[in-house]
Amino acid sequence: MKLVLHSAKRAAAPYRVRIGLNLKGLPYELRPVDLVANAHQEDGYRALNAQALVPTLEIDGRPLTQSLAILEWLDEVMPEPRLLPTAPFERAIVRAMAEIIACDIHPLNNLRVQRQLTALGIGETDRNAWTARWISDGFRALEPMVAQHSGGFAFGDAPGLVDCLLVPQVFNAGRFNVDLSPFPAIQAAAARAAKHPAIAAAHPDHHPER
Repeated sequence: MKLVLHSAKRAAAPYRVRIGLNLKGLPYELRPVDLVANAHQEDGYRALNAQALVPTLEIDGRPLTQSLAILEWLDEVMPEPRLLPTAPFERAIVRAMAEIIACDIHPLNNLRVQRQLTALGIGETDRNAWTARWISDGFRALEPMVAQHSGGFAFGDAPGLVDCLLVPQVFNAGRFNVDLSPFPAIQAAAARAAKHPAIAAAHPDHHPER
């Protein structure tokens, strides 16, 4: 099985998939997509991903999009080590935690939203305040869930789906100088996860993009 990941360096969604692939121990070819240069809008990339978003994971030439769909596919084709628990109720909790990040935080703060805010005449200070507000709102909901379910990682005692999303979101919170002091459980889980070799290898510092 040949895997090709179309990824951008600091973008949260492909960062999640890099973590998932690394946790599964799956080799993949990484193809950088320069979002700043609008490479994702080119016809060749749109042929793979009609939304013109990252990531796209090609599996033997067949494209799969949306980071959560990709991560769940990984768990289905290679069940160990697991990203989601086996018990249905626990799986639902993990999905809820992941969706707070993927559905409620990230869409309001990604590059296309930042560009639209700029086009509307909103300056950097106010854009950063907008970003911090939505990250903080989401983290306020997520904090008690991590505190309840953490066994060292975001859910349980091994890295899983929530960590795949939490580590990139905490990284982006740092980029926007979001105060994380109200979220000690999130900070602790993200810090431990970031030290895991598979997760550390997915960090933007190791991305080949210029």
